[in-house]
Amino acid sequence: MTTLDTPPGTPGDAPEAPAAPPSATARAWRTVRSSRAAAVGLAIVAVHVLIALLAPLLTTYDPIANNADQALLGPSWSHWAGTDQYGRDVLARVLYGGRYAIGVSVAATLITLLIGTVVGCAAALRGGWFDDVLGRVLDAVLSIPSVLALLVVVTALGTGPSVIVLAIAVVYVPQVVRVVRGAALAVAPADYVTAARARGEGTWAILRREIPPNITDVVCVEFAMRASWVVLLISSLSFLGFGADPPTPDWGLMVAENRTAITVVPMASLAPIIALATLVVGLNLAADGLSKAWGVDRIREGS
Repeated sequence: MTTLDTPPGTPGDAPEAPAAPPSATARAWRTVRSSRAAAVGLAIVAVHVLIALLAPLLTTYDPIANNADQALLGPSWSHWAGTDQYGRDVLARVLYGGRYAIGVSVAATLITLLIGTVVGCAAALRGGWFDDVLGRVLDAVLSIPSVLALLVVVTALGTGPSVIVLAIAVVYVPQVVRVVRGAALAVAPADYVTAARARGEGTWAILRREIPPNITDVVCVEFAMRASWVVLLISSLSFLGFGADPPTPDWGLMVAENRTAITVVPMASLAPIIALATLVVGLNLAADGLSKAWGVDRIREGS
């Protein structure tokens, strides 16, 4: 018996439905798995975040309680990293210090990225006089040294986490605007943006729906790289006396307080330096790994 071929177009030969595109989470996970640098960097950052959250469970010492009888002790079973000049456990202050460093840095970086992304996308989309005026303003702000601008803001408004966040935004928003604007300029002429204009969508709707979702890779890389600079800047301010107020456990403040006794209790200064260095290395590895995996050229984007 001869079997007749089923004519094309019959239900038996119905084409399979196209597979759904991978979610953003799946794409991010695939990127991390494909980049060893990104995986290692994100793992280091995750360990720092976990330690900061679990600090009360990892030590029984109060990070701000003074104990003159225990001052300037070397490492021991009771105090693994020794004590400082006020008798405070160094390891406890390092563990709790991650809370201040990570919390303030993340808040400052998120606010900076939010403002910079909105302004940068608006400049790329509107163009014309708005882009020209914004460019001149950014040039004027960027001509001021970052540390000088920070010191001016902190001196005028005082210290405290909220002031530090504002100062970081003043310093870094112009740089983020330039990076995001460079990325958005490549997206603004796209067909889907032109179609959105033809549908009569306003500038804000296009900014919200069309531009940011298509430059997410640039924004993520910029967040990781900017966060590493913010962590260093916040610690530098604390070291200079314009950041965290004593007896707040903060890595930069710990180095400033214990630098005169570094020959007696070196771990009081080395422990916060090591914690700060590993966090910055993790953020830089994550930024470099994600940049290479996603093909983001930060120099070309205007960094």
